[in-house]
Amino acid sequence: MMMDVTETAARTSSAVRRTLPKLQRSKLGKRLGVAWTKWPTSTPDAPTNASRKRTMTMTILASRATTTDTTATDSRANDDEGHSDSTEGHDEDDEIYEGEYQGIPRADSGKAPGMDGVMTAEAQQFRDLSAYEGERRKDQEELAQQYESILQECGHGKFQWTLYFVLGLALMADGVEIFVVGFVLPFAEKDMCLSEPNKGMLGLIVYLGMMVGAFVWGGLADRIGRRQTLLIALSINSVFAFFSSFVQGYISFLFCRLTSGVGIGGSIPIVFSYYSEFLAQEKRGEHLSWLCMFWMLGGIYAAAMAWAIIPHYGWSFQMGSAYQFHSWRVFVLVCAFPAVAAICALTTMPESPRFFLENGKHDEAWMILKQVHDTNMRAKGYPERVFSVTTIKTVKQMEDLVNLGDGAAWHEKWRIKLTTLFHQVWSNFQAVFSPEYRRTTYMMMAVWFSMSFSYYGLTVWFPDMIKYLQKQEYSSRTKVFIKEKVEHVTFNFTLENQVHRQGEYFNDKFMNLKMRSMVFEDSLFEECFFEDITSSNTFFKNCTFIATLFYNTDLFKYRLVNCRLINSTFLHNKEGCMLSDVSDENNAYMVYFVSFLGTLAVLPGNIVSALLMDKIGRLRMLAGSSVISCISCFFLSFGNSESAMIALLCLFGGISIASWNSLDVLTVELYPSDKRTTAFGFLNALCKLAAVLGISIFTSFVGITKAVPILFASGALAAGSFLALKLPETRGQVLK
Repeated sequence: MMMDVTETAARTSSAVRRTLPKLQRSKLGKRLGVAWTKWPTSTPDAPTNASRKRTMTMTILASRATTTDTTATDSRANDDEGHSDSTEGHDEDDEIYEGEYQGIPRADSGKAPGMDGVMTAEAQQFRDLSAYEGERRKDQEELAQQYESILQECGHGKFQWTLYFVLGLALMADGVEIFVVGFVLPFAEKDMCLSEPNKGMLGLIVYLGMMVGAFVWGGLADRIGRRQTLLIALSINSVFAFFSSFVQGYISFLFCRLTSGVGIGGSIPIVFSYYSEFLAQEKRGEHLSWLCMFWMLGGIYAAAMAWAIIPHYGWSFQMGSAYQFHSWRVFVLVCAFPAVAAICALTTMPESPRFFLENGKHDEAWMILKQVHDTNMRAKGYPERVFSVTTIKTVKQMEDLVNLGDGAAWHEKWRIKLTTLFHQVWSNFQAVFSPEYRRTTYMMMAVWFSMSFSYYGLTVWFPDMIKYLQKQEYSSRTKVFIKEKVEHVTFNFTLENQVHRQGEYFNDKFMNLKMRSMVFEDSLFEECFFEDITSSNTFFKNCTFIATLFYNTDLFKYRLVNCRLINSTFLHNKEGCMLSDVSDENNAYMVYFVSFLGTLAVLPGNIVSALLMDKIGRLRMLAGSSVISCISCFFLSFGNSESAMIALLCLFGGISIASWNSLDVLTVELYPSDKRTTAFGFLNALCKLAAVLGISIFTSFVGITKAVPILFASGALAAGSFLALKLPETRGQVLK
């Protein structure tokens, strides 16, 4: 009889142990105040299994006795407040329950207690994480539907248009940054004595900086907010753009432009994500395409400022030979104005309410949405309309709290905060490659890479080809003089684009003149006088100088190739690298004019894409524009003149801009709000990497062949258009 009672008690206790954690999670368990008292299994003072069973049973009975006569109202209150003493201070939303966490072995279990506890804890952790993700996904779906209806109530009006111009300034700053180095490079190379490798690095450093910035700022914007991250990024861009206009050395200038590129790299991912979260579904595609107009305005602004400022050398000043501030530095300074203006305007705008809701900040989001509603209604003449929304769905949060105590040092607190932030950003980035988004991400990577590789490669290849054609045409007009004899003549006029072979010059004076593209080969200079000479692309090869004086010239040793100097003297040589002379003004104006036309040519494409984006869909726009751009590449083989290349540049730019607009809209709509800027930033970083590869490969074929760049660009665009059709269409869908 005693044996039967013992076995019955053991079975009852085992059943209670299995049932209690489930009961505790249920609403009934919460109303009954059911709790499992936590005893660490590893401490010597831990009670025996028998005492645990007795305490557990007493807790259940006591809880039932105290809650028998409660009303429905009291039961509802107990959902929030009623807990037993053993769980005082315990969060009822905590998914770790003591009964499962302790891993108490069953009476009939032959496993070691420690191993069973670990396996149970791990299983519970996976169940809790899966449940958390499921609840969060459900919350996001409900929030997306409700948020769309709220935006419909707020309407589209003054607030969105104000934000449009504010964010447009940030996008304009990105467009300016692309052109700055290309415009100043011909003049900066003279100031800084840049070699060809240094010039190449300076041309690519902006893209490398923007690649890093897009990835970093995109990830941070999903954690600390769109507005705050954009302000930080633009501030870094403005500060280092300002410094770059004053620094003198190549390394310091390179560092400033790199850091400036890192700052502006965050503008595109954040701006499109930020603006999309204030747009209702039927307005999103159109107005995001209109926003792309500001990138075009940035290119026009840069070309116009370069045209107006750089050729005017009267704007320059210098302090001795150590510090020079030429007109191209004024241009660099002026190009920082759009970013500064964007910072000032952005301080008046609120954070994205969608970001607040994704992070559980209901009241802040409600106030901003009410501000949007009231601003639009007042502007439309309906100030009496009341914002009817009272409660908005927020997404379930999992907070990572680290309490260091009051005695922790400030640097330790910051270290922990930054480490936690880094882990959060990295975890969010990894989520972009989760099974749910993996296929979409890989497809988008391929489309972004192919588009960027062809677009940036060709847009840089076009100007280089135009310069090559200009050089060919210039070389065709070179005058050649052979075996000329000149005695007692004073040259005080410009010598340009000439080749002198086997000439003899006796007692001649070369004074106050400029030599441009001059070559003297196998010539003799005897008792000649060179004074105040400024030269560019001028060389003396295998020449002999006898009793010749060089005074205040820039005919340095490297311009005298395999020459013999007999009783000749150099006095007061010009120091440093001189600016390009006036003859380069025409070339400079041509570069600015070509860039201006190429940028302005995207205007029709912007207008067409904005008007048709919501009518024909993102995928048709992307694939169709890519196919037409691919076809236009084959016309490049007919570009044998400067005017033909300019026309083809404008044609390609005007067609391909529709692809970029649809790609931006598609990227915004394919990812949920808590991963949007992270994914956009990563794809934009990949875009800049592809740009660096495209520029490096395409420009290496300038003057060699046109076939390879044409085939590369056409193949990349064809692959991009094919893959684009495999992506899901997002037209007519609410913002995730």
